[in-house]
Amino acid sequence: MSYRKFKADYLFDGLIMRRNDHILICRPDGTIEDLVEESQAGGDLEKYPGMITPGFINCHCHLELSYMEGRIPEKKGLVNFVLSVMSQRNQTEEGKQDAILSAETSMLRNGIVAVGDICNGPDTLDAKSSRRLDYYNFIELLGWAPEQADARFESARRLCELFGEKAEDKNHISLNPHAPYSVSDELWKRMSAGFPDKTISIHNQESATENEFFLSGTGDFPRMYAGMKIDSSHFKFPGTNSLSYFLPKLKSASKILLVHNTYTDEQDLLAARDFSDQIFYCFCPNANLYIEDRLPDIPVFLKHHSRMVLGTDSLASNHQLSILEEMKTIKKSFPSVPTAELLIWATSNGANALSYEEKLGDFSKGKKPGVVLIENLVQGEITDQSISRRLL
Repeated sequence: MSYRKFKADYLFDGLIMRRNDHILICRPDGTIEDLVEESQAGGDLEKYPGMITPGFINCHCHLELSYMEGRIPEKKGLVNFVLSVMSQRNQTEEGKQDAILSAETSMLRNGIVAVGDICNGPDTLDAKSSRRLDYYNFIELLGWAPEQADARFESARRLCELFGEKAEDKNHISLNPHAPYSVSDELWKRMSAGFPDKTISIHNQESATENEFFLSGTGDFPRMYAGMKIDSSHFKFPGTNSLSYFLPKLKSASKILLVHNTYTDEQDLLAARDFSDQIFYCFCPNANLYIEDRLPDIPVFLKHHSRMVLGTDSLASNHQLSILEEMKTIKKSFPSVPTAELLIWATSNGANALSYEEKLGDFSKGKKPGVVLIENLVQGEITDQSISRRLL
C-alpha cells in the first residue's frame, strides 16, 4: 500500500499541538495510519509551510439559505433580520440549487468535513446525496401559534423521514426547535419524544430583546410577531431569561447544541452547567457581527471551561462559509485565546457535538478526519492573512 506522509512546521492532532518533528501517515483513502516521529517515517514526505490539522466541523449552517447571499442588510438587529428573511424566503426557486452546490463546494475547499445543517425543506437533499461532506441534519420546527402544532409537527416528521431515506443515515438526523420564541408549548411536547439519543440544536440568546421578552413580555419581539401576522396573546412570560425557560424542555436530549449565545452571561453558564454536562456552545461570530454587531463574551465561557464549537450560520448572514474566518474573527477580538484552543473547538469538540467522534475530529488511527493545511501563520498563531485548504 502506498501511504501519504505529511510534514509541516506545526501539527495539531485535534487535541494538542505536536512537535514539528511528527509525521502524519495516511492511507490513500484518507484513513489515519499513524502519527510518528520523523526518524520512524521513512522517505517520500510531503512537506508544507504552515500547520496541519484535522478537517474542520461547521456545527451550525443554513445551507438552504445560500441563495440569499448579499440580500439582507447588515447590523440591523435580529428582529429586522428575521423579518427580511421571512419576506424573501421561497420567493423564487431560480438559482437555489446552484447556490447550495457552490456553498458546499466552498466549505469543502476551505477544509470543512462535516456540517450541522438546519433544514426547513428538502432543498439540500440533492447536494447532500453526493456525500462530499458529512452532515447532521437538524430538521427545524417553527410554530408559535398553539393551534398549528399538529400540522407543523407532522410536516417536520415527514421531512425527517425523507432525509433519513435519502441520506441512508438515521443516526445524524433530529427534530429541533428553532428558538424559544418561535415554538409553542404544544409543539415542544410533540417533538420532545424524539430527543433521546440525539443532538438537539436551538438558537439561544441571539439578541437582548429575546431575554427581555421572556423576562417581561416587552421589547421588539411583539413588532416581529405583528409583522409576521402571528398572534402571541397566548404567551405568558415566565419572568426568567430565555435559557432558563427552555433548558428544562431539553432534559431528555443526549447532547444540547446552543447556537449564537451572544447575550449569554455568567449566571446562564452556571445554571447550564448544573443542568447538563453535555451542552455545547456554538459561536458564529461573523454572523453575530452581521446581525447584531456584537460578539459573545468568550472569556467568560473560557473561565467556566465551557465546551465550545464553531459555526458559520448562513450566507444570508455571512460573507463566506469558512471556519478559519470564524477563528480569525475571534482571534482579532480576543487575541489571548490560543490558536490551539480555537482548533479544539473547530475539530474534536465539533465532532463530539455532532456525534461524529468515532470518525472525525482528530488524528487517531483508523479515523478519517480529513487533512487540512493552514498557511500564513505567525509563530504558530492564526493571523488575518491565514488561509486554509484541504490536502486530503
